[in-house]
Amino acid sequence: MDIKTMKQEMLDVLESNILRFWLDKMQDHENGGFYGRIDGQGVLHREAEKGAILNARILWSFSAAYRVLQKEEYLEAATRAKDYLIEHFVDKEYGGVYWSVDYQGNPLDTKKQFYAIGFAIYGLSEYARATGDREALDYAIELFECVEEHSFDTQYNGYIEACTREWGEMADMRLSDFDANYPKSQNTHLHIIEPYTNLYRCLKEMQAAESCNYVPVLGSVLPIGVTVPVETLARVEGALRNLIDIFTDKILNPETHHLDLFFEMDWTRGAGHLESYGHDIECSWLMHEAALVLGDQKVLKKVEQVVREVAKASEKGLRSDGSMIHEANLDTGHVDDDLHWWVQAENVVGWYNIYQYFGDEDALEKAVHCWTYIKTQLVDWENGEWFWSRHPDGSLNTTDDKAGFWKCPYHNSRMCLEIIERTKEI
Repeated sequence: MDIKTMKQEMLDVLESNILRFWLDKMQDHENGGFYGRIDGQGVLHREAEKGAILNARILWSFSAAYRVLQKEEYLEAATRAKDYLIEHFVDKEYGGVYWSVDYQGNPLDTKKQFYAIGFAIYGLSEYARATGDREALDYAIELFECVEEHSFDTQYNGYIEACTREWGEMADMRLSDFDANYPKSQNTHLHIIEPYTNLYRCLKEMQAAESCNYVPVLGSVLPIGVTVPVETLARVEGALRNLIDIFTDKILNPETHHLDLFFEMDWTRGAGHLESYGHDIECSWLMHEAALVLGDQKVLKKVEQVVREVAKASEKGLRSDGSMIHEANLDTGHVDDDLHWWVQAENVVGWYNIYQYFGDEDALEKAVHCWTYIKTQLVDWENGEWFWSRHPDGSLNTTDDKAGFWKCPYHNSRMCLEIIERTKEI
């Protein structure tokens, strides 16, 4: 398969399979926003709780789709997600965003998980990039300051996992029931560097433009001139530089080139010898993106060596059919070899990134091979969207959600959009 064919196939899957599903089946026209869940059997749960991560990822997906493809229905969906996030998830009293609200939009779990706040920044900054909307940009900056104030560890560096609603300490800071309870994690840092990169890119673009020329189509925003404070840009840049160093100097295991997953406050590794191949390949390109957006050649040179090492280490999770398994615990010997949708999506982008910037033809073959696996094994061509995973024996996982708290149009839509944008000249 050539790149042009893969690009066209992804454009079709993005619009006809992924985004169409969320437009047609997940918009909650009764209570606002988007429904919280469609299970693995395709059943809509109208009264399911609505998660901040789900809503923020929907916001990012449709904002990015509108920015790239300029279709009105994508802007409408993005605006719907932005308005709902600001109205129902942003804590107007203490700041930050709630972990979840009920199906009617009332606060449900009010803890402040910085992973979720990171995704809110990611979605809001992408909406601002796509539209020039000052409200979205202001909220993104406000949430950035919130993370810096309440999550950043001034003693040992890095970011803690979670706080109570009022920013107090929490005994259980786990992101999910599947995670170990440690104050710092690779996963949260990955999804803080990701939105910080996007926010910095957005601020630089707006600063370069000097003003916002956006003409509102929906009438929901006003064309306001955007002035980016120099000190804000400097603060985001400083935080981004620091996060790159955290990944190269703290999270990266210098012996294995895998990313360690859990840490004590002083960066002592916790939870044993764990390897997450999906996070490895995802981090390889997100860390590279951060250095590219930063634009410092010295930093980029340092990062590019690490990028290739981490991608190479992730090969341990590859299977002969092009797919990638999830993770392994080297201490216990347990291997999670389910073939998750998100791992496959990041696998494609990660290897295409290696091909694009380092001319590695073998990496391109890995990306194409995994895309073939995705479209034949994970895309639900009949009902829309992708299945959560296939089990190692090839059987389909219909137990986990088709759409829900953790199953969002983000990894897969981003994969499509990344390839589309990276192949503009092809």
